[in-house]
Amino acid sequence: MKSFFLIISFFCSILILNAQQSWQGKSVDFSHGDLKVSENHRYLVHADGTPFLYLGDTAWELLHRLSKDDTKLYLENRRSKGFTVIQTVILAEPNGLTVPNAEGETPLIDNDPTKPNEAYFKHVDWVLQNAAEKGLYVGLLPTWGDKVDKQWGSGPEIFTKKNAKKYGRWLGKRYASFPNVIWIIGGDRKGGEDNFAIWNAMAEGIKSKDKHHLLTYHPSGESSSSEWFHHCNWLDFNTYQSGHAKEDYAIVEKMLGHDYNLKPVKPVMDSEPRYENIPKNFKKENGVFSAADSREIMYQSLLGGACGHTYGCNEIWQMYSPGFSPVIDAFVPWKEALDFKGAQAVLFARELFESIDFTTIQPAPSLLLSGNSDYKDMAVAAIGKDFAMVYLPNGNRVSINLEKAFQTESVKMCWFNPRNGEYSNPWNEKVIGNFEVQPPVSGEGTDWLLLIKKK
Repeated sequence: MKSFFLIISFFCSILILNAQQSWQGKSVDFSHGDLKVSENHRYLVHADGTPFLYLGDTAWELLHRLSKDDTKLYLENRRSKGFTVIQTVILAEPNGLTVPNAEGETPLIDNDPTKPNEAYFKHVDWVLQNAAEKGLYVGLLPTWGDKVDKQWGSGPEIFTKKNAKKYGRWLGKRYASFPNVIWIIGGDRKGGEDNFAIWNAMAEGIKSKDKHHLLTYHPSGESSSSEWFHHCNWLDFNTYQSGHAKEDYAIVEKMLGHDYNLKPVKPVMDSEPRYENIPKNFKKENGVFSAADSREIMYQSLLGGACGHTYGCNEIWQMYSPGFSPVIDAFVPWKEALDFKGAQAVLFARELFESIDFTTIQPAPSLLLSGNSDYKDMAVAAIGKDFAMVYLPNGNRVSINLEKAFQTESVKMCWFNPRNGEYSNPWNEKVIGNFEVQPPVSGEGTDWLLLIKKK
């Protein structure tokens, strides 16, 4: 067996391609048409076949708490960071039915889903229109789950199968002509038992009036839409919530691995992973998830065949500011949290994946001969059309074998730094075979991605 040790020293790592620090122009060009599922059923594309990378941000309280000026500030920040989707909720969780939005309006008359307050929904219209001007899709939740199944949250439970379908039809008709809607029902709840009929009716109501937009379901922690709705015609792609408790690759393997192998094949992604700055397992004595934690699960998911990924921040989902009671120990005002490093890393990931044909990515654990046995430091590998990638969470040495991935004698390879979006120079040419690689530096949270291309 041929062995080759490749090491690029820190001192010789000259960075030749600097990542742009902000996205230029509209985030997405809607002229490519409505979104649909790709021909291989793994990814999302526009009507004309242009690939679409779902990179979301959880802004659950956007419609409820932010003024118009603050909404503009938030949307511009997320456009500049390369996000493509903003996930938010019409009927919000924390007192979303009784506490007015920043415009002084509540969403429903007498808490009746069949009696929407036009003034409130004009603000929803305005937010969608402003997002569209920036090329941002809105992952729009008709309601948070506590209005169907309280368990926690403020409630009250106001939905039945009958009024859920009527509410869904009303929403579908109102927003069918908007170019930037992705429907997400669910809102952090399981979809089985008594909940199934209500969520199913809401989805059918939306789809009966809106044939243009994709629809999925946002489940509770460590569960997936596939558990209840995989075979429903209205479910265009699966989402799961890996949640805020697990700290290593095991949750990705469990959730993504399961849905990726389902039949019929549907795109799948994590719509609520560990949030940056949220206490681990909701206990502040455990410390908080860092930018490195959010990057790690993003790259492990994208290399695992996910059709996209959602970022989240504890302060931003709730739009925390000193005027509101903090939830889950939030302490940084949301405007300061906008520029956390984990959010900036979304831009770098987008630049990387849009530089290749990411819709051809397939998980490729067989490329790894070492470095994939420790869930706390799990290297992951993927192959695509004319390329391969290996992600190393802490920059530790790994052995790889490219013989099955490339029908060629040699390849070129380069290190990509997920922390700043830069590529190392030069591209190294290597003969196909078994060899070891190690990034310029290593250490906890010092992640790297090895990009390999045909010559």
